[in-house]
Amino acid sequence: MRYDISGTTMQTVGVDLSPGETIYSQTATMAWMTDGVRMHTNTGGGLFAGIKRSLSGGTFFVTDFTAEGRAAHVAFAPRFPGSILARNLKPGESLICRKETFLAAEKSVTFELAWQQRIGAGFFGGNGFILQRVTGPGTVFLDLSGEVVTKQLQPGERLFVHAGHVGVHDPSVTFEIQMVPGFRNILFGGEGLFLACLTGPGEIHLQSMPILNLAEEIARYMPGNNAGGGGRNVGAGLATAGVVGGVLGSLFGGDT
Repeated sequence: MRYDISGTTMQTVGVDLSPGETIYSQTATMAWMTDGVRMHTNTGGGLFAGIKRSLSGGTFFVTDFTAEGRAAHVAFAPRFPGSILARNLKPGESLICRKETFLAAEKSVTFELAWQQRIGAGFFGGNGFILQRVTGPGTVFLDLSGEVVTKQLQPGERLFVHAGHVGVHDPSVTFEIQMVPGFRNILFGGEGLFLACLTGPGEIHLQSMPILNLAEEIARYMPGNNAGGGGRNVGAGLATAGVVGGVLGSLFGGDT
C-alpha cells in the first residue's frame, strides 16, 4: 500500500492498493475511487463493535475498500478543515485519540474505544470518559482540526493545554485536569475553569482549531432574520444557543 497526502487546509489522502489489499474507513469519508475497488459496508466486528465505535465518536458502520483483480486507488477527505496525520504502527503499538479523529486505516489496525483512567480527566476534559484507541500493526490516518503541532515530552515534563487542543498522544502520556490558578484568570481569562495537564514521557499532537471553537465563532456572525416575529424568534434562539455553547465550551474544553 502506498499513500499520498495532498492539500493544505483541506487535505485529502490518496491510497494506492495492490490486488487484494483492503483499507477501511468510517462512513461518508470516501472522496473518490477507481472502478477496481469493491466497497463493503459492515459493523466491523459485529453489533457490539459498532456500538463501541459509536460511543467513542465514530460511526456504527465502517466501509472496507478492496482492490479486486488489479491495482486500484481510493481517496479520503475529512469533514472539516484540518490536517491528516499518518502513522505506521508496529504490532501492539497504540495511539490515544480524541473522538472523531479516526479517518481510515489498513485492515490490520484495530479501532476501539479507550476509557479515561481518571474520573476528573474524563468529566472535565471535554471528551466524556471515552476516547479512541488505534492499535497496530499497520498504517492509520487520523484527522486533526487546523494545523498540527507535535511535541515530545520527556519523563516528568508537563504541558498545560486547553483541552480542546489535545489531539493525539501516546498511551504513556498522563492526561489530568487542573483548575486554572487565580480568581481573575478564571473570571476574565477566557480559558475556562480547567486546563489539561499532559505529563511525559511520550509524543503528543496538538490541534490548532477545535471544531467547537470554530462553530461558536461562525454562530456569532450568523445574520438574524428581522422579517416578522418568526425571524426574531429564530435569531433569539441562535443567540441563546451561542451563549450556551460558549459557556459549555469554556467549562468542558471544546470538542472536535
